Amino acid sequence: MQRNYIATIMISRKIEERIKNFLTHDNRALLVEGARQTGKTYSIRRVGKECFEHFLEINFYEQPEAVSMFHDAMNARELLLRLSLLSSVPLVPGKTLIFFDEVQACREIVTLIKFLVDEGSFRYVMSGSLLGVELKDLRSVPVGYLSIMDMYPLDLEEFATAIGIGPQVIDHLYASLKAMTPVDDFVHKRMLDMVRLYLIIGGMPAVVQRYIETNNLQEVSALQRDIIRLYRKDISQYDQQSKLRIAEVFDLIPSELNAKNKRFILKSLNEKSRFSYYEDSFVWLKEAGVAIPVYNVEEPSLPLLLNKQRNLFKLFLNDVGLLACMYAGGYQMQLLLNNLTINYGSVFENLVAQEFYAHGYAGFDHGLYYFNSKKQGELDFVIESEGHVIPVEVKSGKDYHRHNALSNVLSTPAYDIKKAYVLCQDNVSSNDRISYLPIYMLMFIKPTDLEQPIYSFDLTGLR
Repeated sequence: MQRNYIATIMISRKIEERIKNFLTHDNRALLVEGARQTGKTYSIRRVGKECFEHFLEINFYEQPEAVSMFHDAMNARELLLRLSLLSSVPLVPGKTLIFFDEVQACREIVTLIKFLVDEGSFRYVMSGSLLGVELKDLRSVPVGYLSIMDMYPLDLEEFATAIGIGPQVIDHLYASLKAMTPVDDFVHKRMLDMVRLYLIIGGMPAVVQRYIETNNLQEVSALQRDIIRLYRKDISQYDQQSKLRIAEVFDLIPSELNAKNKRFILKSLNEKSRFSYYEDSFVWLKEAGVAIPVYNVEEPSLPLLLNKQRNLFKLFLNDVGLLACMYAGGYQMQLLLNNLTINYGSVFENLVAQEFYAHGYAGFDHGLYYFNSKKQGELDFVIESEGHVIPVEVKSGKDYHRHNALSNVLSTPAYDIKKAYVLCQDNVSSNDRISYLPIYMLMFIKPTDLEQPIYSFDLTGLR
């Protein structure tokens, strides 16, 4: 029996306000996607019970009889009649939210939701795990009737708020960033301590809650190991043909990130392996929300997507706390003690990848990339914002002013780089086009689109 890790979580999440606004202003159904243990169920419950007089939850794992209910339903009227038989709460039109959880166990509901939305009596939210894997070959996705939101582990700002850092401190940090002035020295040092704590605990809500309740890092680590075991169980359960390859890739993520270039090398898997043989494994981990691929671009220029190289990438874990736990050998304690002899590079870069992903650098419009060339060197990350390419270097040590690859790219006129970030452990400063930012400022780096003009085509003489 799977443990319910999220039963007692009291942490506030940003996505809850987005869900609330959606249910207030949009008549479509909502599908909340995300990896296991990111807190989807709890956040939906909290919003549903706060915003609606009546809240009905159907869990297709815990109520297998509900699955058969959708197999041969002919229309919305039949579906609602059957739902009323399962419901212990009154179904009042206009005042009831119906939540379908673990929908991967009842794929039909995703296509049938169109008829329920069309009928219009109630609001609907769906969620589940491994949806990117389980629902990828659905024959019919109800476009126009369904909106999708992605949920991730707590980001840095959510974590800071959860452990009690006040909003006035966050405001001070943001003001320092906007003015490019140093953060108060005491606050700066304490925020670096907060980042090190986040590297250990990560953003899985149940793990964060366990830390808040106990301050016991041994219990935190035990819960993280439970989640890692759950991920491995998912791999063995949901992909029988490729499970050994997927597990092999998953287990190699920590060591590959700790390698010199952090790029995933297929020789680590098999001396004679080809990318095509393992490609489905990488895709499975991405679609399951377990791993974050960051692809190489041939050059740091717009559009980044067209410069993407599909077979050259780094693979990060979806949660930096799980990564630190997988390193074992007292690594988490060394992070806490700020042992300067250990290599922070892998966890710092995983933190950045995870934060960027949660902020929206995860799709066609705002992808997450890196740049590597024999001539110019390697940039840790390359992002796009306001119609410009922005290189991002991550420096965990004291020599953060040494960045040959970044200097080479900035000196190449063809790339037309307007600004760059170096994320480090020092305070705010700048030099020409480079902004040196303390690693916690990462919480404020988010994609911004150029404002699209209103354009009306002139039909004079064409009518």
